[in-house]
Amino acid sequence: MPTHSILAVLAHPDDAEFLCAGVLARLQREHGWNVHIATMTPGDCGSTEYPPVEIAWLRRKEGAAAAALIHGHYHCLEERDLRVVYTEPALEKVVELLCQVRPSVVITHSPDDYHMDHEMTHKLVRAATFAAPIPNFLFGRHSRPPLEHIPHLYYCDPLGGEDILGRPIQPGFGVDISSVIDVKGDMLAAHTSQRDWLLRHHGVDDYVDKMKEWSAKTGKTFGVGFAEGFRQHLGHSYPHNNLLGELLGELKVG
Repeated sequence: MPTHSILAVLAHPDDAEFLCAGVLARLQREHGWNVHIATMTPGDCGSTEYPPVEIAWLRRKEGAAAAALIHGHYHCLEERDLRVVYTEPALEKVVELLCQVRPSVVITHSPDDYHMDHEMTHKLVRAATFAAPIPNFLFGRHSRPPLEHIPHLYYCDPLGGEDILGRPIQPGFGVDISSVIDVKGDMLAAHTSQRDWLLRHHGVDDYVDKMKEWSAKTGKTFGVGFAEGFRQHLGHSYPHNNLLGELLGELKVG
């Protein structure tokens, strides 16, 4: 049986570790899936200490170290912080990555999120999953063959589970990550450059503890210790069976 791959495409280094690393860790540990974590940017604005080139180098290194903890691979698509925009070149980068990784499952940001880079990443990934199986999309310019079919597409809960107006966004289902919460914490802790930045810009001191508090709050919603919440894209042409739920156990509220 061929090994499956999962690709998480988020905006910045450490986004996957906050939002979906538990699912990534469980798929690798329990089912032997290949894990790929991609970021649209190298986090070049995420510092008050280092200039853009230096912090970007450091954050790429941290992203790779975090992915390696679950035998995963890190990719950076080299857009820039606060400049992630739905453009043809950015879309082509995501499509090329999809054709390289050939994932069965893709995870990205919520359509509604506190950060515009997150929302733009959502739009790019949503379009790319639809485009990647179409031979004519990059006709004559594909370095790899198109995908055989549209992959399963899932949206992480936005950070804090709220939209920009503070209204709750309910997950469609949850996944129990209690068995890998320490691994998720170690992956987030690999982003050591972010502690000072998150304290100064976000008012968050111990970001690993905050992640665990939020995961516990989500877990309480589903009656488990720690959980991550997701919504599945169920639009026309996309797979409708909940593959993540089938593999990892689909938690429902109540």
